[in-house]
Amino acid sequence: MRIVLGVSGGIAAYKAVHLLRLLREQGHQVDVVPTAASLEFVGAATWEAISSRPVTTGVFSRVDEVRHVRLGQQADLVVVAPATADLLARVRAGRADDLLTSTLLATQAPVILVPAMHTEMWGNPATAENVEVLRARGIEVMEPASGRLTGTDSGPGRLPEPEDIHRHLQAFLADPAPMSPAGASEPADHPVHDEPLRGRRVVVTAGGTREALDPVRFLGNRSSGRQGIALARAARQAGADVHLILGTLETEPPASDEGISLEHIESAQQLGAAVAEASAECDMLIMAAAVADFRPLTVGESKIKKTDDGQDPTITLTRNPDILAETVAARSRTGKGPTVIVGFAAETGDAEHDPVDLAGQKLQRKGCDLLVLNQVGTDLVFGREDTEVHILASQQSQQVLGAEPLTVAGSKTRAAQAVVAQASRLL
Repeated sequence: MRIVLGVSGGIAAYKAVHLLRLLREQGHQVDVVPTAASLEFVGAATWEAISSRPVTTGVFSRVDEVRHVRLGQQADLVVVAPATADLLARVRAGRADDLLTSTLLATQAPVILVPAMHTEMWGNPATAENVEVLRARGIEVMEPASGRLTGTDSGPGRLPEPEDIHRHLQAFLADPAPMSPAGASEPADHPVHDEPLRGRRVVVTAGGTREALDPVRFLGNRSSGRQGIALARAARQAGADVHLILGTLETEPPASDEGISLEHIESAQQLGAAVAEASAECDMLIMAAAVADFRPLTVGESKIKKTDDGQDPTITLTRNPDILAETVAARSRTGKGPTVIVGFAAETGDAEHDPVDLAGQKLQRKGCDLLVLNQVGTDLVFGREDTEVHILASQQSQQVLGAEPLTVAGSKTRAAQAVVAQASRLL
């Protein structure tokens, strides 16, 4: 999930460092947005070291990225801890005079403010009115803890402990409900349960495949594996028992404490064997891996060398098995296998066809229940943190989901949540 962690200028800013570490250990991408005053308590180097992300406070840094808008647009959740009395007042007034308040004004993601201030400031009628207005607008303002404050003072206004804040955030971090580009939840006639996949087994494939040319070289692709890993996490957060089959990655796999079982493969043939075994007893199969369509017909036993006569080697390719189509066919033939099968299509489009049209044709050929379209190319999807997907339903699935493709733009976490939610409704 993509989280913005705002930090305003209070002594409790040091506690936010531990909150950041807890969020990072859970696998979330966190952009820390401190106010200039907060850097008097905790420096930018600390935030950058732990988040592995750039840290700025003003709207005139990294202007080419339009960060004062993009951070809010791309966030799945915005948390401000500590939120000082001044920050609450500025948010209530709709101020946008630094990067944090601009982000809060631009986002459509859930916002949680965690106050920290002296007791007298928390109890002041102006602060109480600001909190009331913010809550009426749909912003969650947590109650502060009571205890030791700055100096010898004690009372309500203390920042809750990082572990308590983190536990409070779990309801947001584990919410599998998809969000539309406008930030609206699913229609009310399709209620979303907290764990719609509890008791279900889900198999997800992720990453790319490598097809050996010789002991040194291979044919591969640009897949990073980020989308497949996000899908596995979304299914796990929805309550499923998740088995993740991983090809080549350009990102870290889920940690051992995330409750996701891992299996590593390299080639398309290895992936096919792993899918056949793992999907035999599963409820849902999500084929997000970027599988090579072809492999070398022969693999050199030793490294292919340049010849003295200058002749170019000839490499003959042969088709790899169509794992998705074979899995659908096996289900039709035997009546066993995944109840819901989700395929992925990476399309560039061409002079005559729109990518969505090509994906619709692929959905009919493959026979899966859902097909997720990624429009790919240089600087599109592969390796990026953000994405845009179109979720197409088969004719049978349209009886539940409707005929129009669902388009989801934003982080790969948000896209994953939408795919998992749509597939869950088919169960």
